[in-house]
Amino acid sequence: MLFVRYENWKSYLRYYPITTIIFVANIIMHLVVTFNGGASDPNTLLKFGALTNWDGYNEWWRYVSSIFLHGSFSHLLFNDFAILVFAPPLERLLGAWRYSLLYLLSGVIGNILSVAHYNRIGEALLTIGASGAIYGIYGAYLYIALLQRNWMDDSSRKTVYALLLVGIVFSFASGTEEFKVNWVAHLGGLVCGFFVYGLMARILKRRIKRSGHN
Repeated sequence: MLFVRYENWKSYLRYYPITTIIFVANIIMHLVVTFNGGASDPNTLLKFGALTNWDGYNEWWRYVSSIFLHGSFSHLLFNDFAILVFAPPLERLLGAWRYSLLYLLSGVIGNILSVAHYNRIGEALLTIGASGAIYGIYGAYLYIALLQRNWMDDSSRKTVYALLLVGIVFSFASGTEEFKVNWVAHLGGLVCGFFVYGLMARILKRRIKRSGHN
């Protein structure tokens, strides 16, 4: 099973440094927000990097900073658990910098599409969370499950399909009037992760072939 972790904490930190950094960064930023007004205060969220389409808050860095903010402890717990369990195999497969690129790019693309969508329908947007980036990880696994089937066992493949099914239902059927799930970021991250991983896989395959001929 691809997603079962057997390492102790010391080995985990050594094998998956980027995953560990992301995990810890999410916790630190949540604590910072909590002790400076709380995530229920929009002004506090904006102060620490939430993404919005409101006038006067169109800084480019918000597309990145908002990925590390969360609206509640349960929001943080859910996302950090997903990162802790599902990210390590992908980091090991791609290497630190490619995995970092896929994660951040998926989150940013999800955010860009979110702003574009809410601007198009004329609604205000204030969004935070790592879900777009996490769905990028799921998108990479979907590519592996569909197009690199020999790289993934049946149990792991079924887990990916189940994750996506639950994720789709959660994205469209969950949330309240105060806290709506940003399904656009989820979908954007998923599609981005699928295609970015596919591109990376092709590049790596070509390099391996070239090195084999040398």
